[in-house]
Order: sequence, then C-alpha cells, then structure tokens
Amino acid sequence: MIKEIVLGVLIGLSIFLLWIGYNILPIFLLVLLGGLIYFTIFQKGLLGSFNAGQYKPSMKISFDDIGGQEAAKNELKEALEFLIKADKVKEMGIRPIKGILLTGPPGTGKTLLAKAAAAYTDSVFVATNGSEFIEMYAGVGAQRVRSIFKKARELALAENKSSSIIFIDEIDVLANKRGTYKSSHMEYDQTLNQLLVEMDGIRTDDKIRILVIAATNRADMLDPALLRPGRFDRQVKVDLPDKKGRLEILKLHTKNKPLDNDVDLEIIAKETFGFSGAHLESVANEAAILALRENRDKISQRHFREAIDKVMLGEKLNNKPNDEEIYRVAVHEAGHALASELIFPNSVSHVTITSRGNALGYTRQNPKDDYYLYTREYLEKQIQIYLAGSLAEELLLGSKSTGATNDFQQAVKLAKQIIFSGLSSLGVISEEDLSKEMLHEEITNIIKQEENEVKKLLKNNFHVLKKMADHLKRNESIMGEELKQLINSSKCA
Repeated sequence: MIKEIVLGVLIGLSIFLLWIGYNILPIFLLVLLGGLIYFTIFQKGLLGSFNAGQYKPSMKISFDDIGGQEAAKNELKEALEFLIKADKVKEMGIRPIKGILLTGPPGTGKTLLAKAAAAYTDSVFVATNGSEFIEMYAGVGAQRVRSIFKKARELALAENKSSSIIFIDEIDVLANKRGTYKSSHMEYDQTLNQLLVEMDGIRTDDKIRILVIAATNRADMLDPALLRPGRFDRQVKVDLPDKKGRLEILKLHTKNKPLDNDVDLEIIAKETFGFSGAHLESVANEAAILALRENRDKISQRHFREAIDKVMLGEKLNNKPNDEEIYRVAVHEAGHALASELIFPNSVSHVTITSRGNALGYTRQNPKDDYYLYTREYLEKQIQIYLAGSLAEELLLGSKSTGATNDFQQAVKLAKQIIFSGLSSLGVISEEDLSKEMLHEEITNIIKQEENEVKKLLKNNFHVLKKMADHLKRNESIMGEELKQLINSSKCA
C-alpha cells in the first residue's frame, strides 16, 4: 500500500513539474539511482538476514553414525551436558559453555559432529559459513551476526525447544586475527567484534540457551580474543583416524553395499594410513562404481585396491609412454619396491606402472603400524626408499631421469626433519639461526650417506631388480604377495 502511494505521489509530482516547465531529468536520474540502491541492498538482503541453513529433523545424524572419532565424540558429549542438564548447571552456579571449537584437517567429520550434537541435545541447528558474513559493504557482517543469533532464538521458540546450536564452518574467514589485513578494511574487525559481543551475551537464565560450534583447519589464524575462556571454552581436536578408526568408518560406509567374500576391511584400513573419513567414503564409493562398470553384483577386494589408488592419484590416463619410457618407469618402481621390501619386510602392497594423475608409476607401501614419532634410523630408511628409484635407473640403464624429481623433494624434506628435530650431527639447533650454507651442507651429507647405502643394497640384489623390472613391463603391476614370491624365487635362483 505504501509503495503504491509513494509511486502515485512521484508520478503526480512529475506531471506538475513538467506542466510548469521544470526540467525533471536530474530528479528522474536520482530517483532511478536510489531505486537501484534500494533493490540491491534491501531486496537482495545485503543488509538483512542471510541464508543460514536450518538442519531439518528428518536429516538427523547421531554420534553412532560417525566412526573413528571416539575421543572427539566423548569430549564433545561432555561439553554438551550444560544444554541437557541446564537446571543442574544453574544450581551449581556453573558458567555456561558458550562455544566449542572443532579443529582438524579437512574431511575428518567436524560438520557431522556438529549436526550430531544438535540431535544429541534436541536443539535447533542453524548452520552457516564464515564467508557468508563478509561483504564489501560496511556493517553488513555485523548485521548478519546479529541476524543469525536472532534466527536461532526464533526457530527454537517456533519449534518449542529450549536450546539452539549455531554452527559456523570455516570460522577462520570470519575470525582472523584483527589488524592483519593489508587493506586496513575494518569490516572484518567489526564482524568479529559483533560475534564476540553476541557470545558474551549468552546467559544461563536465557529462555533459549545458545551454543556456538565452529569448525576450522586453521586454528593458528584465529584471533586470541575468540579463544579466551568465556567464549570458545572448549577446543575439540578432530584428527585423522587411526587404523581402528579407519576400520569403523569403512564398516559404516560399506554396510549398505554388497561385498564379496574376499573383502577384508582390516587390510584396506591398514593400507589407507593418512586417509580422512571423506577419503574413506570416497574409497567405498569408487569401489562400488568400479564393480558397477564391470557389471559385477558384488564389490571385491580388487575393486577396493583400485579405488585406493584412484583416490590417492586420480583416474587412469589414456596417454601411454613409448616402450623405452615404460621400461624406465618399470625400473624406477622396481627400485622403490625392492628397497622398501628389503628394508621393511611385507611393507609393499602394490606396484604399478599404470599412469595416474601426474604419476607414471606408483609403489604403495603398507605400514605395519601407524607411526606418529620417528627415529633418525626410520627417517633414513625412508630416504633410502625415495632414492632407490633413481639409483635403480642409474644402475640398470646408466642414467637418471626427471621422473625422480618428487622423490628428491621428499628425501630433502625428510633430511630437514632430521636436522630440525635435533637428530643430525649438528645437534639441537635453532631453525631461524641456521645459515643456508650450513643447512645445504648437512642435507647434502645426509643424502649422500643414504645414496651409498642404497647403491650397495641394489648392487647386491641386481638380478632381483632386473627380474622385477621385466615382470612389471610385461604385466604392468605386482601385488604384495606376488612381489615377495618374486624376490624369494630370484634369491634362490
């Protein structure tokens, strides 16, 4: 109604001004510009509420649906007790936990944990992303922070619930350390300040209890004011799963899939060290896709092995190297595999010279256990395995190639780890005070020492290396058990 009245007045005023001979073009342009600004800012919602998604009850996820994160789940459940036992918390005079920060690598289940927390506490769940708060217009971010807290309260009242959980993913975009932006744009700081104010306003006696759960894989970038007690009171580490956790995740993602009798999920869990929950879900999904392509009714162990390679390296490539290059790749991978199997028996799971992604060939190791602490001896052996491919080329073909570039980078990285961990001949040193010349010299000494060890190893097993390379060129791949038989038969011969 108001819009119609305003429009009528404007039209009438325009007719009157034209009748008296007044030039209304400047006024018309100003009105048009004002209308565009109004439509852009208000109708598009740049200064109003924004698209914070509500988590629907039909989509509920429980903690039982999340595998491999028992420590994180238990810690999160303990922190959620203040929402469940609000009356007891108030009687004890306990200050409410206002925020929980989930930290860890991508794909480890931080969002799933937040959704499960909403189901566990029977709370309204409002989700958004840190980037949703940032706009070029001053004050928009702060307005959106106020809007999401208001929406959380309104939804809880509408659904007759006493608590609401606000989930902010990638909070490092919103809550970066203040004063770090080169552009001196204060919009970021204003948005963070508003979030701090809203969290400070959470009380135990509020009709609707609000808990903020945030997720990030860059906790080091967050402003210290956000992490102090009274705001994000708890930090829950959601790390990559161990072998037991990987097995639990694989069981969850394969319970609705037809598995063949030869499938051993424990072996797959063992071979996927460093995989996140998202990687493991992708492995199970890709294995099912491979079985479907072959018109199989069930997924076999072979499909899972193929899926692991695909997730790690990408799809097989159509481009095929010439015969000379194929043999060089076979020699290179045979060197890696032989060194790995002799240094760490039963460590090789699969060797292939099939091109995937940026790799012309690949040797997949199968560690006996998940290691989190390394000795110098262990790191030196890993360096030897990285160097073995290039040295095998030199031994059998008389020259090296650019195919070892990544191997050398990894070897240097491990050498630096030895140095900066105080395990080298330099002893305990300061990384900042170590000169480039000293660092280069020590890295060179470590690499040369391991090169000499690998050369001895490969020369002593020259015939085994050549037989493995020939086998790889003919068959393109070798499985772990087949590799052991090949090595043993070559030694006996």
